[in-house]
Amino acid sequence: MSCFNPLQWLRESRTLVLVVVFVALLLDNMLLTVVVPIIPSFLYATELKSVNDSLTHNTTSAPGQAGYEAATFSSVISYYDNTTIILTDDTVNSTSRDFSRTVNGSLLTEEGSAVRDRDCVKNNDILVEENVRVGLLFASKALMQLVMNPFVGPLTNRIGYHIPMFAGFVVMFLSTIMFAFSETYILLFLARMLQGIGSSFSSVAGLGMLASVYTDDNERGTAMGIALGGLALGVLFGAPFGSVMYEFVGKKAPFLVLACLALMDGALQLSILQPSKVSPESAQGPSLLTLLRDPYILITAGSICFANMGVAMLEPTLPIWMMQTMCSPNWQLGIAFLPASISYLIGTNLFAILANKMGRWLCSMIGMLIVGISLICVPLAKDIYGLIGPNGGLGFAIGMVDSSMMPIMGYLVDLRHVSVYGSVYAIADVAFCLGFAIGPSTGGAIVRAIGFPSLMVIIGIINILYAPLCCFLRNPAAREEKMAILNHECPMPTKSYRTQNTCHDFPLSDESFDEESQE
Repeated sequence: MSCFNPLQWLRESRTLVLVVVFVALLLDNMLLTVVVPIIPSFLYATELKSVNDSLTHNTTSAPGQAGYEAATFSSVISYYDNTTIILTDDTVNSTSRDFSRTVNGSLLTEEGSAVRDRDCVKNNDILVEENVRVGLLFASKALMQLVMNPFVGPLTNRIGYHIPMFAGFVVMFLSTIMFAFSETYILLFLARMLQGIGSSFSSVAGLGMLASVYTDDNERGTAMGIALGGLALGVLFGAPFGSVMYEFVGKKAPFLVLACLALMDGALQLSILQPSKVSPESAQGPSLLTLLRDPYILITAGSICFANMGVAMLEPTLPIWMMQTMCSPNWQLGIAFLPASISYLIGTNLFAILANKMGRWLCSMIGMLIVGISLICVPLAKDIYGLIGPNGGLGFAIGMVDSSMMPIMGYLVDLRHVSVYGSVYAIADVAFCLGFAIGPSTGGAIVRAIGFPSLMVIIGIINILYAPLCCFLRNPAAREEKMAILNHECPMPTKSYRTQNTCHDFPLSDESFDEESQE
């Protein structure tokens, strides 16, 4: 009789594999969102300090200045209405909300511009410029993932999921440490790009690993929903955690805490996975090009991309818009995303189960419609409380889309290709990253050109117009030999996948799959 080996049991447990993927996605998305309230405020304060240092230098070097004034005041700014605002040394080192003073009911910035009716304390000229810089910094992570995913997907097919998963942890840990100690825009930009490399390894390997160990479609959908719950928790805690820690402890604190959590994740991976073992897939998977010619996979990827593009555009632009129109303190910039995070967590877990009964295509279509409506409603908010409804609806709807589309990706490979999942989840991650690359990088420029409300209307309408395409996913056509295997080994009773071999319900071409290699 063989003796019980606890280490072997750990490594063969599907539940513990799910735990590893859950924790990896949690930490990845905490780091993704913890910077959302920190970076705009930190860069604004840095830029403002630079401007004030320049003013200080010019004033103290002016000839004929009284000794008392030179010793007491950093700068004296005069306006045409003979109102004088004195900025002391404390102001130079203070946060942006202490920079300006209100005179006769109007806010005066150092340029002399007035913003009435609010005791607002922001320099609008600097904030407008920050939209573009912050947007590019946020987009750099997704752009790097976009570059890495076409290489990571096939790599997992050749060497397995364990080594890429652990490599993702190592790179994410280094990125977190770099964020903590970076004080310039360039270093923060490099840290964000490094995070994109680690996230590519973790996301593709993690989702592919889940799809390979949960072969039943219903079980896979539930497992994907739980794993995406880790993503949701990361988004949930990231922004509020970052804003509160930055406000009351300092910039380094949230990143050092995440670095400690990442070390714990590394220890968990070492215990459960085998990061030194090469485990290639037994079957030859379809190429990325073959998968990208599949119209059903393209529609699924498009849903993931456009739904997430909305919140991607919000991340760099909403905090700056709140600073301009609501005069929000630092801690509110992250709390504003809390309703979206909580509702996303509810949506992913709820529709991981309901989508099997309703039809995943229907959940995704309804979700995209709600995304569009919620985005259009965001600019209607007058204070942080007015953001609760739109942001809550946005998070819930994106949860519907993600929890429906991620399992569909795995099912489409089972139905139409070879059941090797690295490449298809590389495409899913590319779609996700494309939304988070295009969103921040173009969002800042669009806000600068036509304003924040117009940006929200544009991306909202795009989601509403794209939603009907999800109908094509109702009955995806299967290749005859794949349908026979699926009916024999894994019958699919779910309403969303009643496939017919004799006819196609929708005019989607299948010619691109005749060229697929049979190895």
